[in-house]
Amino acid sequence: MSFAFDPTSVSLPSGHFIGGDYVAAPEAIEVISPSTGQRIGAIACADAQMVDRAVASARQALKTSNWGGLAPRDRAKALHKWADLMEAEAPYLAQLEAICSSRPYAQALTGDIAVTAEQIRFFAEFADKECGDLVPTSDGQFGYISDHPYGVIGAVTPWNFPISMAGWKLGPALAAGNAVVIKPSEMTPYTTLYMAELSVKAGIPAGLVNVALGDGPTTGNAITGHPGIDKVSFTGSTRAGAAIMENIARHGIKPMTLELGGKSPMLVFADADLDKAAECLAKGILPNAGQFCVAGSRILVAREVADELSAKLMAEFGRQVPDVTHAGAAGFSPIISARQMGRIDSIVKAARAKGGEILCGGAAFDREGSFYQPTLIAGVDETNPAVTEEIFGPVATFQTFDSEEDAMALAAHDTYGLCAGLFTQDLSRALRLSGRLEAGTVWVNRYGRSRDHILPTGGWKASGLGKDLGREAYRANRRTKSVLIDL
Repeated sequence: MSFAFDPTSVSLPSGHFIGGDYVAAPEAIEVISPSTGQRIGAIACADAQMVDRAVASARQALKTSNWGGLAPRDRAKALHKWADLMEAEAPYLAQLEAICSSRPYAQALTGDIAVTAEQIRFFAEFADKECGDLVPTSDGQFGYISDHPYGVIGAVTPWNFPISMAGWKLGPALAAGNAVVIKPSEMTPYTTLYMAELSVKAGIPAGLVNVALGDGPTTGNAITGHPGIDKVSFTGSTRAGAAIMENIARHGIKPMTLELGGKSPMLVFADADLDKAAECLAKGILPNAGQFCVAGSRILVAREVADELSAKLMAEFGRQVPDVTHAGAAGFSPIISARQMGRIDSIVKAARAKGGEILCGGAAFDREGSFYQPTLIAGVDETNPAVTEEIFGPVATFQTFDSEEDAMALAAHDTYGLCAGLFTQDLSRALRLSGRLEAGTVWVNRYGRSRDHILPTGGWKASGLGKDLGREAYRANRRTKSVLIDL
């Protein structure tokens, strides 16, 4: 087996990153490779006192640097330099991403790092372009709306796209004049640490980006409930998002942005280009082994084309070849942990017990590491666990419909409303149904985000509050003040 790099030779960042430097602390959490099941290293777990230190560092850095009061172009220049350094360090960042995550080295090198740098630049350009408003008032009065940074943003990011998710949080927060205390997943900590180090090298004042390592119950709760955190931004499961809301309410009221789980439908009508639809359906569930919140995990197909489409999908599912993330070419990704793979398998078994028919897959690959076969399940109804639960793996359900109304009824979900896909060559139908689908994003004759960072992302229902990406993400890191003056 040839490797793109030897994972044992990679030098790993060590310690929390606070005040512009690494802070050593006892290692408490092991980091395991999902590709091999082997130990990579261990990280510290920040307790309340260490989080206090990170928050104090952020507040002090805001005060001494006047980051929020700088000329906006000066903030933008530092962010552009930061993006330049990330691109220059792409090979090392890609190694750090691949070594402990489900992201193949080749995809991280050519995709994730470049996209994250693009997003940093995108948000940098809002610094001197978004502003308040002069508002119409009666004669003798002067009214305006000004906007200001919140102060310190507490961010918690997931393990599935570590560097991208860190960019989602750090880019708009810093561009908007804030400092950040960020906790990456304890399973995938290293790229966030090195991003923080590069931010200081780029000229972003030390202490504006602080990384507190640790788990959710200890470190995450300490950050989201901290009185010195002015706003919280979280990406992760709906269950974890609900726990964060509860924790915030317990310690005081503060705004939050929550990008949460999904169970997104993909609707294929009989007039669709089936080859294009099959390609998009596969791209909606197979990348990163289905471990992404917008995964199109519920495939809904017009009955008259169901057999043809299911055959195309099963063929594509069967072509996936798993490989370690540090290999030279991008193979089918591992599941992030043996525990998560066990959860996926238990839901598949429960789906089968409730009448689901396994069209393909349905078990782990017989090899080292945590790899699960792409799985397609038919014969399910709205009560089946494979339909109700966010599986977060390469598992999709396959259901048929006979009319638009049938399709809309199947597409509706009691809990989730993150994304939806729609495949048809009827423009009227596309426009009509896009308006009816209960989702924060609808893709027509495609599935998945583009590199048009202006499009915000965020869910309806229990799929989240607020938006990431787009103008909305920048504005979510600023708060407004109304001023009315009698002249």
